[in-house]
Amino acid sequence: MNFLNDYFAEYKKLAFTDEVQVTIEQFKELAETVKKSNSKMMFMGNGASAAISAHGAVDFTKQGGVRGVTFNEADLITCFANDFGYDHWMAQAVEHYYDKGDVVVLISVSGTSPSVVNAAKKAKELGLKVVTFTGRNIDNDLRAYADVDFWVDSHAYNIVECIHMIWLCSAIDLLIGKAEYET
Repeated sequence: MNFLNDYFAEYKKLAFTDEVQVTIEQFKELAETVKKSNSKMMFMGNGASAAISAHGAVDFTKQGGVRGVTFNEADLITCFANDFGYDHWMAQAVEHYYDKGDVVVLISVSGTSPSVVNAAKKAKELGLKVVTFTGRNIDNDLRAYADVDFWVDSHAYNIVECIHMIWLCSAIDLLIGKAEYET
């Protein structure tokens, strides 16, 4: 039982700081700006981060009224990776699908995945705002491109991914104004 007590206490401390609350509020404000300008949020990540991105895009769209899209289609990924290289497929998706005023939301536990970092670089070149969710090392590459920056001080992939999901859903709930809703 001590293991679980220590385990939960450590991650509870990481997930619910005053700094995180401020960052969630910043993300919510950015989402409101996107909504008012009829722009969109483009969510991207690899692996489990892609799944979290997809969940976020759907909930921002359906629950929050903020248009969210992902690029998780196998045909798009393989086509762009084949033509531009895997390290650049996300950057190319941003370039091909962006509109002025869009926001790019990038999720990467390590913050060093070249495909994700290159997408952040491209977004900044295009004048887009970037929201990042990372973990592991505090000085990871992706954080340098963030306008809104979420970072988990942990090297445990499963914990970082779960905390990212909590933060993402908390921003949606803050935007909606409640945590429990029918659909």
